[in-house]
Amino acid sequence: MPRRAVAVWLALLVAVAAGIALGASVDGDGEARAAPWTRVASMSQRRSYIAAAKLDGFVYTAGGMVGETGRPLALASRYDAAADSWEVLAPLPVPTRAAAGAAADGRFYVIGGTTTEGNTGAVWAYDSVSGDWSARAPLPEPRFNHAAVALDGRVWALGGFLQGRERREVFVYDPAADRWTAGPPLPQPMHAFGAVAFRGELWVIGGRRGERILRDVWILDPRSGRWRRGPAMPRPMELLGAAVAGDEIHVLWESTYQVYDARTGRWRQGPVPTVTRHALQLFRVGDGLYAVGGCTTALRDSPVVEFRPLG
Repeated sequence: MPRRAVAVWLALLVAVAAGIALGASVDGDGEARAAPWTRVASMSQRRSYIAAAKLDGFVYTAGGMVGETGRPLALASRYDAAADSWEVLAPLPVPTRAAAGAAADGRFYVIGGTTTEGNTGAVWAYDSVSGDWSARAPLPEPRFNHAAVALDGRVWALGGFLQGRERREVFVYDPAADRWTAGPPLPQPMHAFGAVAFRGELWVIGGRRGERILRDVWILDPRSGRWRRGPAMPRPMELLGAAVAGDEIHVLWESTYQVYDARTGRWRQGPVPTVTRHALQLFRVGDGLYAVGGCTTALRDSPVVEFRPLG
């Protein structure tokens, strides 16, 4: 039986046992206890601040850094959830940390970030068929700790940090034209937030502005170009992973795991992960969630991948 399948069965058995022992008890935030996180195949190298995206059912990762030194990495890899295995890919042409990742037009894009030469607006595209990287039109200006989201065939690069301050700018990339244009600016300058495409709109979640970690949620309707406030999170989060699963948005940061349910319009607290870490990535693949990489609260990068089955 594949390792991930074993992990799923163990997680379900633990969840059932917990439900029996606790009488389907409810935690302090009002959520019935759910299936826990378990560990699956780790990355080949521990790293945080990676660029990552889901493409054709695989999770692609590139770059990142070794936290103790801040050294940017060129390592690229692909995770096959069905086989619970990692494949090393051709390295990113320039070692880069704190870039943003997105998938569109059959390619995995690595956007901006920081290199040994400083902040960059470079954009690299990985062709999943040929296995080659190519340079694409750069961002209009360098950026790091930003987010990138694919929606309706375009890639949106949002906010971030540059020259000692948070940024509001939004840039929109057309893969067919290989061109960036200006999009509707964020309502406020911010960085280190999560972003997802949800029900045809862009959701920007949490983040940091100055010394303040944010609970804010902002929603962009790409048709009208207008931002509006969304449902604020119960707890502030930054450097988080975010993923969509059906009618829900899942966000994970250190020991805080919050789930927004569009059917109720409310947030709830989910089960605590086995590793507390920030600057991670979160994806829905198949029947569950995968948390990838990040930096632990002891400031040591992690190669760990955690899996949580979803009902």
